[in-house]
Amino acid sequence: MQPDDLLIVKDDMIAFIAGNGLRRLNAYVPEDVPSVMFEDDGPDSWKDFVEHAKATNVPFVTMSEVVLEKQDIETLIERTRVHRFPDEAGQELDDAQYLLKYVGKTGYLQLGFAYGGVMFLYETATEWYDRYQQWMEAVADLGSIVLDDSDDE
Repeated sequence: MQPDDLLIVKDDMIAFIAGNGLRRLNAYVPEDVPSVMFEDDGPDSWKDFVEHAKATNVPFVTMSEVVLEKQDIETLIERTRVHRFPDEAGQELDDAQYLLKYVGKTGYLQLGFAYGGVMFLYETATEWYDRYQQWMEAVADLGSIVLDDSDDE
């Protein structure tokens, strides 16, 4: 079973990285960087990832986290309301209610190291963070729809 807060996992990662003689750089590796995603084979597969980084003799591992803030939810609600009809507000309020209990919790972690011109990445996320991401993507998709109000005559 996956935890609702990855803070303990993050603390374990920090200790394990240091214990393997690697430095940690707080940095997020975006999707547009050439990368290879490490397959998650279980709750401790991130340890294998760190050991692979050590085996390549890299000096550091990148680490990024996402902690849910109340402002993140408020911003998402506002963006949703801008792009939806008022009678569709019920679902977004249900989603917001669901996410409010996770405010202050760590929902996403990314580890990475560069080798051979490619970033090798390990990512893990909670179920609620995945739901939050889906909501953000849906709002972004709504924002990209352009309506043509011109009269076709």
